[in-house]
Amino acid sequence: MTNKTDGDHALLRDSLYGTTSEPTYAGALSFMRRKYTRDLEGVDLVVSGVPLDTATTNRPGARFGPRAIRAASTVMAFERPYAMEFDPFDKLAVVDYGDCFFDFGRPETVPSAIQEHASGIINQGPGLLSLGGDHFVAYPLIKAHAEKHGAPLVGGSFRHRCMVRTDKPRNLAASRSVTNGSTPLPKPCPSRAGECSKDISASIG
Repeated sequence: MTNKTDGDHALLRDSLYGTTSEPTYAGALSFMRRKYTRDLEGVDLVVSGVPLDTATTNRPGARFGPRAIRAASTVMAFERPYAMEFDPFDKLAVVDYGDCFFDFGRPETVPSAIQEHASGIINQGPGLLSLGGDHFVAYPLIKAHAEKHGAPLVGGSFRHRCMVRTDKPRNLAASRSVTNGSTPLPKPCPSRAGECSKDISASIG
């Protein structure tokens, strides 16, 4: 059984549950020191990175996001969360699946690669927490979830401010542009007609 002196809990952890102490400055990195594995039997939630930033028109660098988030999470992973009466990892089996890989030299293949990566995870049952990556990664991820769960009730985009807009239902299928930044993602589920009555945008930017 993994104990406090083993270290490298991302690789050596026995149980998918619980929190084990490890120095924040050492050890193999994973999100919140969860086990690196692609065996999803009994897993409730999968964490996976999407290191893409080639959809940006300025200030690339979001490709380093998944790695940076994993590194920052070690500060929170050495003990139970502050001000909480329970440890979420006592109740949920969470694993780090690693990153989605794609051929950045063939950008036309990237959306389908991200969608297939997400579908391969959620079709086995677990939920998926994705670490980006620029705003565009939301588009293929929404498509993957829509294929499994049906068209979402809310379509939107991630941006550097929070906006909620409610208006009359409108058909988004006619729009062909897919952008990030200040423009909402149109037709997030083109395979399901894209009728939306709300757009909600939020991010930590």
